[in-house]
Amino acid sequence: MLQIYIIGVSIDAEGNPALRMALQTREQHIKRDKATSNICTAQALLAIMASMYAVYHGQEGIKAIAQSVHNATNSVAEALKGLGLNVKTKLYFDTIIVECDAAKVITAAEAKEINFRLVDAKHVGISLDQTIEQNDLNDIVSVFAGAAKEVTYKASTLISSSNLKRTSAYLTHPTFNSYHSESEMMRYIKRLENKDLSLVHSMISLGSCTMKLNAASELLPLTWPEFASIHPFVPVNQAQGYAELIEQLNKDLSEITGFARMSFQPNSGAQGEYAGLMVIRAYHIANGNAHRNVALIPSSAHGTNPASAAMAGMHIVVTKCDEKGNIDLVDLRAKAEQHKDNLSCLMVTYPSTHGVYEESITEITKLIHDNGGLVYMDGANMNAQVGLTSPGNIGADVCHLNLHKTFAIPHGGGGPGMGPIGVVEKLVPFLPSHKIVNTSGDKGITAVSAAPYGSALILLISYGYIKMLGGEGLKQATEMAILNANYMKEVLSGSYKILYTGKNGRCAHEMILDCNEFKMASGVEVADMAKRLMDYGFHAPTVAFPVVNTLMVEPTESESKAELDRFCEAMISIRKEIKEIEEGKFDKVNNVIKNAPHTCKLVVADNWDKPYSRQKAAYPLTWVRENKFWPSVAKVDNAYGDRNLVCSCAPIEAYMEEAVNA
Repeated sequence: MLQIYIIGVSIDAEGNPALRMALQTREQHIKRDKATSNICTAQALLAIMASMYAVYHGQEGIKAIAQSVHNATNSVAEALKGLGLNVKTKLYFDTIIVECDAAKVITAAEAKEINFRLVDAKHVGISLDQTIEQNDLNDIVSVFAGAAKEVTYKASTLISSSNLKRTSAYLTHPTFNSYHSESEMMRYIKRLENKDLSLVHSMISLGSCTMKLNAASELLPLTWPEFASIHPFVPVNQAQGYAELIEQLNKDLSEITGFARMSFQPNSGAQGEYAGLMVIRAYHIANGNAHRNVALIPSSAHGTNPASAAMAGMHIVVTKCDEKGNIDLVDLRAKAEQHKDNLSCLMVTYPSTHGVYEESITEITKLIHDNGGLVYMDGANMNAQVGLTSPGNIGADVCHLNLHKTFAIPHGGGGPGMGPIGVVEKLVPFLPSHKIVNTSGDKGITAVSAAPYGSALILLISYGYIKMLGGEGLKQATEMAILNANYMKEVLSGSYKILYTGKNGRCAHEMILDCNEFKMASGVEVADMAKRLMDYGFHAPTVAFPVVNTLMVEPTESESKAELDRFCEAMISIRKEIKEIEEGKFDKVNNVIKNAPHTCKLVVADNWDKPYSRQKAAYPLTWVRENKFWPSVAKVDNAYGDRNLVCSCAPIEAYMEEAVNA
């Protein structure tokens, strides 16, 4: 089994333990076409919910729940055997297969608002969980009995085969054995929350990540049981509300993108990329062009683009960009014509990853079509398109949408994400299929997610976002995002070099601040600036992507002028601090930026040996005092963290010993 390291146990500048994302993450940005994974959006929120469930119940609580579920399952199994039915499953925990007239049983069960799993004409599956009560057990058995039937809830030994019983310890950490009342749990979660800088504190200007407002009115429907408590594989006639919502969202997003139809199956932008490329591949194969496997990808492309193309089995040819960050048309034309007999597609981002509208985009898409290829558009920057133009209008054939960016689903913390793809008419038959729920025609590619519509519940957010804003509101949001970015560009241009702009000197919805000159003159790197921003109460912009030693800033439409001004003031203040180092007022190693961030523990300590004041460290601008966010740890030793990774697996010696004894 492959063990993937994610968290490194490091130390900070004060010698305290500190956790950090380790070097091995975001593999696709490092290896690009050599990457073995294109994963971009994790399902961290869902993982946190599951972990908190374990924290609250603890070792004994989890076991009690499991025992209860198994007891209920055993009670049903024994009752059905008493009716003369054949329970096919001999060893079970919470699921049994029962031999019966399946159609008759399913009909009787649905009359009692119970769903069983139809295995085949002679078998149904029953799975129980901890929500089952005595009346539920009676109802289940009465379906098979054909009349009311009382069931004795029998206590049983967990797992009926002794060699399947767990003997190893689990959930032994104090965290899983300390917070078993609502008050204790509430305070524990709040303590963790206090360590996170989020949109409740300040704007998060991550370029290419679109950290916009996730309005309470859009999030509220997620709490409604009518949507939240539906299993993805219930009979279709029991999910008509979902079907209507998904179809309406399909129409809205198709109109916004200029496409014929959407597939909501991909669960992230990276998965959307993969699905879109597989649709293109299926189209070429269906037309007798299986040899078309060359993907042209600009050197400025998002790291997942080449990784996705590699996963889709394509041969990647990188095309150049000019000095302004645009696709080099001469190089693109040469390579498109060179590979015209095998050209599958071009992967392009619009506006470009450099934050500029690609002014020759329609010429680019026509060039690809003229040479037999299709155009895949990365939808990461749709926040600068909606209502003004569209992928379909530009000439794209496929595009994924980051609903967790442009369409208001929360993006922080790693998900859950949604990356539906839209396609032109000729590609509709090839959209992802599904074995249980019909989502495509008979030419559909293999399912890319276990659920037919991905994380369907969070589609409610994008649905609400679109319906409440309407066409004019969506357009205004795009215009405001572009206006905000260009306002910040003008304010910051006196302190920072803006790396790329269009011919009119404007950026799109984001910009790149070139920080290369600072390293030579002051020793300050972009990572140092990112840490210093924490002292000002801000999350850093995107660091060193897509260009090394730069900061990529995207304000979105959600932020007021006052918030934009606060961020700009912080950036200008940091530039002044860099200038102080350049002028020799502070040492290149021991200064307020290199020592950032400054924790509360450090600032209030009796001993202060820094060459600058405590106030300069903690309250660099007057307004910081009003809403001070204290970082939990000081500057982290990155290299130490990469060498000391958290591993949940047993040591290699254990596997060696097991192999010897096998």
